Amino acid sequence: MGKSTLMNALVGERISIITKKAQTTRHRILGIVNEEEFQMVFSDLPGVIKPAYELQENMMQFVKIALQDADVLLYLVEIGETTLKDENFFKQIEQSEVPVVLLLNKIDKADQEQVAEAFTAWKEKLPKAEIFAVSALMKFGVKEVFEHLKSLLPDSPPFYAKDAMTDKPERFFVNETIREKILIHYKKEIPYSVEVETESFENEEKMLRIHSVIMVERKSQKGIIIGHQGRGIKRIGTEARKDLEKFFQKKIHLELFVKVNKDWRKNRNELRKMGYDQSGGS
Repeated sequence: MGKSTLMNALVGERISIITKKAQTTRHRILGIVNEEEFQMVFSDLPGVIKPAYELQENMMQFVKIALQDADVLLYLVEIGETTLKDENFFKQIEQSEVPVVLLLNKIDKADQEQVAEAFTAWKEKLPKAEIFAVSALMKFGVKEVFEHLKSLLPDSPPFYAKDAMTDKPERFFVNETIREKILIHYKKEIPYSVEVETESFENEEKMLRIHSVIMVERKSQKGIIIGHQGRGIKRIGTEARKDLEKFFQKKIHLELFVKVNKDWRKNRNELRKMGYDQSGGS
């Protein structure tokens, strides 16, 4: 929840979905800030984990690629965390040749002594890192972080068009908004067994007509998503539609369907169609 909240705060737009569940972010999502004298590109990445199946392998590939082309590494830890979860990833940060900025998040839930202790502990672990105390949710310290990152930008022409906000297509944000509602309302394995594909996106003068499919791995999961008398899927559709109308600034007609796609998380061909497979280095 913290890093996506921070990404949105830094960019000034709601680019990444936000929930309290782990592994909410599955893709590498770029948020682009354009000003007259600079362009800053933020990359929201999946949380670092030890992969258990093909989908997670591809999620970690996004992280690997981002580490190779980043000009600054921005890493978020919560007050109370004492180590990074992946030792190899920690070594990469420790040995990084680009500037490292470590953010101590959720200081709104800590006292001054806890913040000071965390600052000291992380400075010992990463002496070369610049450390900032922030609250991504309350946007405390975000402006200071932004100004510091701006000072670290290398001189180069803008990589993206000056009116670009992200590198993702409109359908991606439809899929992610629907998936966010599923993450919020369903527990245990259901949210992690779900993927969303938008099959049609028709931009009419006064309305967007969207047809999206929620994929699950088992028939029992399909029933849970739909819910009694269709109440579950109706709730997802209503909440997603309201958010999408704010995002696109237009009336939305959203149709949702659920289908079973067995073992999609372990099927490389399926993952490639969904934009996950990065084995080609793209």
